[in-house]
Amino acid sequence: MTDPLVADAALRDATYQQLIAAYDGPGRYYHNLHHLQTLLATVDEYAELVEDQPVVELAVWFHDAVYDYLSSENETRSAALARQFLACTNLSPERQARVVYLIECTARHTASHTPAPDLDFFLDADLRVLGAEPDDYAAYAHQIRQEYQLVPAELYRQGRRKVLAQLLNTPELYRTLEFRQRFGAAARQNLRKELDGL
Repeated sequence: MTDPLVADAALRDATYQQLIAAYDGPGRYYHNLHHLQTLLATVDEYAELVEDQPVVELAVWFHDAVYDYLSSENETRSAALARQFLACTNLSPERQARVVYLIECTARHTASHTPAPDLDFFLDADLRVLGAEPDDYAAYAHQIRQEYQLVPAELYRQGRRKVLAQLLNTPELYRTLEFRQRFGAAARQNLRKELDGL
């Protein structure tokens, strides 16, 4: 039997409850518990693409722990929350740093990164929804709009068009061959259809 990640059961439970409450918070129509569960299921489904599963799973749990649609600091603050928890775990400092790095990289999905299997997989998993079936993608797009419901329609369209264009201008939306082959074409179709509708 392996040692628990955190010896302090009270801290484990408190952190779990804190994360559940965060993802279940008001205004989270997409970045919620369903998104969290989907990502964890994706880690299990594509386990062969993952080198360090505990690191990736921890990054999943914390990557959207802080979510304020008006803030550009969500990933930084989520990473800080993770760092605080990880300091109490039995993970090595190097593995703790990798969890934090994965979370921080979700701030810039389309940026260039030094190829690393767990980072490539994690970013692909977070964008898996882009390659979903058309009805599922439409539901996702609607949920994102709901998260920005206080933003006037024209301002939202401008911002969303910019995001969609940036994604479409990325040479490869997905970094792993598996995700490129399975979701790449569908993702581009979904993004173009949403962009055309704006």
